[in-house]
Amino acid sequence: MIIKEIRMRRMEMRMKHPFTTSFGTMQDKPFLLIEAIDEEGNSGWGESVAFSYPWYAEETVETNAHVIRDILVPLLLGKEINHPDEVNEIFSPIRRNNMAKSAVEGAIWDLYAKRNKLTLAEALGGDKEKIDVGISIGIQDSKEQMVETVRGFIEQGYKRIKMKIKPGADIEIIRAVRESFPDVPLMADANSAYTLKDLELLKMLDDFDLMMVEQPLAHDDIIDHAKLQEELETPVCLDESIHSLEDARKAVELGSCRIINVKIGRVGGLTEAKKIHDYCVKKGIDLWCGGMLEAGIGRAHNVALTTLPGFTLPGDTAGSDRYWEEDIITPAVEAVDGEITVPSGYGIGYEPDLEKMDKYTVGEEVFRPEMKEAAR
Repeated sequence: MIIKEIRMRRMEMRMKHPFTTSFGTMQDKPFLLIEAIDEEGNSGWGESVAFSYPWYAEETVETNAHVIRDILVPLLLGKEINHPDEVNEIFSPIRRNNMAKSAVEGAIWDLYAKRNKLTLAEALGGDKEKIDVGISIGIQDSKEQMVETVRGFIEQGYKRIKMKIKPGADIEIIRAVRESFPDVPLMADANSAYTLKDLELLKMLDDFDLMMVEQPLAHDDIIDHAKLQEELETPVCLDESIHSLEDARKAVELGSCRIINVKIGRVGGLTEAKKIHDYCVKKGIDLWCGGMLEAGIGRAHNVALTTLPGFTLPGDTAGSDRYWEEDIITPAVEAVDGEITVPSGYGIGYEPDLEKMDKYTVGEEVFRPEMKEAAR
């Protein structure tokens, strides 16, 4: 397939509720959508998961727009691509900027699957017809509010509860939830809010039979996490520390974690996510697919990735209605009794709702090979 045109939409959508982590609180979500179009007029879609502020990673919506427009798109326009893995190789000389890479590569994966009359899950090698999903709950104002919030999601059938924590909003809240729901699969996500000075506090997590504690220490660390895992019975899960297969390999060899959260945007795309998956399957490391408050396109990519056999734990890919009054795909992603049925349509399996996309589009740029030539 030859990439004849790439479109980049700037989107702005408002989430149904504010979402609070140790980084801060957000409700308005600007993001980018990428549409890649081939010589036959077929199109594939990808979504950038960067935030407007560099609190999760160094990337932002603005840096993604620059890197996509000025660096990544010129590398692909007019090129013949036989398989999406080639995009990973083409982008490999560009350091980091993984969320920008992932948005563009994701559009190529969707396009490739459609051209080959495959679901994206099939193109990736997935074999599940349904996936288990959990829910991610932001920091609440009180332990009582957290308990009631958890209760509501358990009643909806979610298979795993993830609670955001930070210093001062951790042990007592977890205790209250565990006492109220002694059997629910429960995990805590710290988003790098602690250090080894908090070791005694973190060891208290062993009292609550948690599935895992996610990224308790620094966002770029694997050394201190290894020291922490030695002290904890609770499995440590790494998130922000893992940007590539090499990061995953080093973390596993050091004993820094027993579980890895794979986020497509964080690792630079579906090809790198597959590499991490294959390695972790060989090493017996459990995987799950994390969420970045995606709209429908990004959420659909998460669904497809989770169909791979190594994703043994429920991910963060809740239904669209958890976050949005209306989504930009048809049908919206729906979770029923804690499960999402993997769509059977070609590509991501959900249709982009262009009318709704237009409603939330605040800007658009179009790139074609002739424009690249004219700029020389």
